[in-house]
Amino acid sequence: MKILIIGGTNFIGPPLVRQLVAMGHEVILFHRGTTTASLPRDVHEILGDRSHFWEMRSQFQQLSPQVVIDMIAYTEQDALTLMNTFEDIAGRVVVISSMDVYRAYDVLWGKESDVVPVPLTEDSPLRQQLCPYRKMPSRPLNMPVDYEKILVERVVMACDLPGTILRLPMVYGSRDVLHRLYSYLQRMDDNRPAIVLSESIARWRGSYGYVENIAYAIALATTNENAAGRIYHVAEVEALTEAERITRVGEIVGWQGKVVVIPNSQLPQDQKLPLNLEQDWIVDSTRIRQELGYQEIVPLDEALRRTIDWQKTHPPQEPQQFAMPWLLDSATEDLILADFKSNIKSQHQDSAVESHPQKSAS
Repeated sequence: MKILIIGGTNFIGPPLVRQLVAMGHEVILFHRGTTTASLPRDVHEILGDRSHFWEMRSQFQQLSPQVVIDMIAYTEQDALTLMNTFEDIAGRVVVISSMDVYRAYDVLWGKESDVVPVPLTEDSPLRQQLCPYRKMPSRPLNMPVDYEKILVERVVMACDLPGTILRLPMVYGSRDVLHRLYSYLQRMDDNRPAIVLSESIARWRGSYGYVENIAYAIALATTNENAAGRIYHVAEVEALTEAERITRVGEIVGWQGKVVVIPNSQLPQDQKLPLNLEQDWIVDSTRIRQELGYQEIVPLDEALRRTIDWQKTHPPQEPQQFAMPWLLDSATEDLILADFKSNIKSQHQDSAVESHPQKSAS
């Protein structure tokens, strides 16, 4: 099968390319040339900008890809350009979306109040407020102000050209531009005795996926014609709480500390997050497992281990930019831990007095 990938040189793209080549397919990458990646030798690359798709139609027609994978369709216009360009060239398109399309995302960010039951299915209610980054002073990964995967999906699924949508979770692994584990690993490398979390953060659960597993799922959806017209979640079956995830990472690196959970009321006022953490952000990935036979090719602990190894050799250039907003500074954390130990000691003493009332009376 001949497959054209739009984007594909940054995070998820390289393992996707390697997966498709290993499956015996011919892969062509279309990208701007601003990011380099280690790719198989026989992968053909075309440099250009997606805003010039229409001008390159004759070149795309000569290529005659059977499937086009768009890794970077962020806006309605991106989707329109994609579908208009390839409607009579390709046999199908596969578009990468996000689980931020759901109403639960707005509940999490406090834009709506009624908590949505989880896990979310592909038929769960979508957000009613479009363009979530429009009012944000700083947008993640410099996303365009009119970023909206809901509109991207509508365009793709309404076109005569068959489409497949994959809604991705929070993705971690080598080349993770968000450095999702960095803040925790930094604390562990500093031999901190504990990582303090509020009870809300400690019990919150979100869906994650390891980059190579995500790439494998995309490859399956690309090469299986039964995926036409379908929307799929890709996510790990086990949705750990944040406390469990940190503990699992600590076990892998041999950290001797522990996660300490404190009541929300003990948090400093300026440390409280503008999030409704009663809303978990978990998706059900049963559909892709049953219909396409997807299962993870890298187990969870091995995925975390590989991510940790990469992160330790690739620290971010601006570490503060990737600090988890719910982590306390060391001084505040030390004060809370000292108070926590004091309370534990006091409770033990009280318990001892209750157990030996005669000794207390003497």
